[in-house]
Amino acid sequence: MKHEEAFYVGYVTKTRGLKGEVQIFFEFDDYEKLEFDVVFADMNGKLVPYFVAESKLQVNKTGYFNFDDVDHIDKAQPLLKKKLYLPLSQKPERDESEFFYTDLKGFIAVDETLGELGEIIEVNEYPQQFIARVLYKETEILFPLNEDFIVEIDDEGKILTVDLPEGLLDIYLAQ
Repeated sequence: MKHEEAFYVGYVTKTRGLKGEVQIFFEFDDYEKLEFDVVFADMNGKLVPYFVAESKLQVNKTGYFNFDDVDHIDKAQPLLKKKLYLPLSQKPERDESEFFYTDLKGFIAVDETLGELGEIIEVNEYPQQFIARVLYKETEILFPLNEDFIVEIDDEGKILTVDLPEGLLDIYLAQ
């Protein structure tokens, strides 16, 4: 399986016990809706399948998993901090009215003061907030996506209008 045929669900945080059980932290919001027959771990750029023998989902965006052929803590160690993926065919359907900040990828960002900033190349999710990456004047800039800065989202025109704090872009352009 290739990366473009899969979607990211989370990563292995730690081992638990001596029998190869691992804890997974889910960064995919609807992780409860997912089916875990097999997960794919990113091992040096290749997606390697791990067949799930047992899983116990927790309410705090984590789960405990046992995989076939991973029956000892030593066999689980290589999975630590590895990103996990599922096939796109297993991604739950979304309600058309649902909108996520990650949907802004490909939108043109326009600041009320500075004008057009450029296309949003990527939207990264961090524990506290979402961050947009834009190539502005040949320099990669980052800015938070939150209600304080977003003025308007034009879904049809694919335009995100923002009002960024004064001086934010100067940090990137002064280099």
